[in-house]
Amino acid sequence: MRNNKSSYEGLQKNIRNLKTPKIEVWRNQYPDKEYMVYLDTDELTCICPKTGLPDFAKVKIQYIPNRFCVELKSFKLYIYTYRNVGIFHEHLTNKILDDFVKACKPRFARIEIEMNIRGGINTTVSAIYKEKNG
Repeated sequence: MRNNKSSYEGLQKNIRNLKTPKIEVWRNQYPDKEYMVYLDTDELTCICPKTGLPDFAKVKIQYIPNRFCVELKSFKLYIYTYRNVGIFHEHLTNKILDDFVKACKPRFARIEIEMNIRGGINTTVSAIYKEKNG
């Protein structure tokens, strides 16, 4: 009898509850203005939950601040916490978006993670948050 269970099943069961450091913010003195902030880093690393091998990625963030802006050193330290975390690319992108939005409550945010090529396949995952009006 064949087992139809995927070898990936259960590897990310509690990923939404992954404890990560708080991303610090500072008060925006121009909340009445709509402007875009761009953050880029190629210092994101994580672990493939299937193989245990390291994954390397570039993170691109665009956001429109509301009352708060993200403090860059704390965001860099936040990114470093994934170094030893086994996480799928799709979950990584959405987890970072969730934590980013929770920290600074932007009007808009877009997180794009471009993984280094693995096995001849380039993976880029993008997730978007839009503030709900009223």
